[in-house]
Order: sequence, then C-alpha cells, then structure tokens
Amino acid sequence: MYPAFIGLGANLGQPREQLVYAVQAMASLPDTRLTHVSRLYGSPPIGPQDQPDYVNAVARLETALTPHRLLAELQAIENDAGRVRERHWGPRTLDLDLLLYADDEIRTVNLTVPHPEMVHRAFVIVPLLDIASDAVLPNGAKAASLQAATPGPDLLVLAESGWWQT
Repeated sequence: MYPAFIGLGANLGQPREQLVYAVQAMASLPDTRLTHVSRLYGSPPIGPQDQPDYVNAVARLETALTPHRLLAELQAIENDAGRVRERHWGPRTLDLDLLLYADDEIRTVNLTVPHPEMVHRAFVIVPLLDIASDAVLPNGAKAASLQAATPGPDLLVLAESGWWQT
C-alpha cells in the first residue's frame, strides 16, 4: 500500500455535496483505504474570474493501485459527477487531482506527480498540512516551509474535519 494525496475542488452545482460524493467514492475504490480528509475550505477561482468561488479539501488514501490506475479511477469519479472540461481553469462540478503518490516523481503524457502547481496554491497546501503536517515533497522540500503554507484572507475554513460524513 502506498500513500496518495488527492486535491478536491468544485464550484458548480452543489460543491460541498460534490466533494462529499467524491470522498465517499474514493473510500470505495478497490485496493484502497481512505485514511484522512482535511477541513473544507473556500477560495476564489484561479484563472477566469467569471465563475463562483471554489470549495476545496485534500484527502489521504492508502492504495495498492498504480498511479495511472488511481488517476483513471479519479477521472471516472469526476465523470460520474458530471465533469465537463470546457476551458482551462474553468468552472467544474468536480476536480480531483493526484497531488502526491508515495515519494514518486512521475512525468508522463497524462500524469505529473507531484502536481506541478500545488506548491503555489494555499487551497492545496493548507488542507494538505491539516492531515499531514510533516509532508515532504519528493524533492525534499517541506510543505510547511512553502509560501503557500500561510493562508491568506482569501482562504476560508468552511467546515471542520468530518464534514464529509453523513
């Protein structure tokens, strides 16, 4: 089993409910165990500003799935939630990003791990630190030392841990 961290985001429809669905779906993946889920955060969109604010979280899985198989499963969850990819950084019913997988660095046509933008985004690093305060990137950088580890006024806590349990 390998640790994997997944970034969750949504800003269309019922974002909180979409994230609840995603967490429960990830908990049901084969050869996978959900171990932690961060608090729920709100943040403004990156990119086009003509869209609603996002709801974000990070989940930790223990999985025997390969990174590419895990990515395929995450994309299937997105598709089941009605994800449509219309424009880069556009609005989404559900976005699931494979942020970290074990200590691996992966660079293929359809997968880059660590996620290339995560180190710049408080809405990823802050929830990651909620559930893994000692997280270290494959290059040896401590997540807590990144500038994005300091939440600004645009990152709001919407719900404490356990928000996804019904």
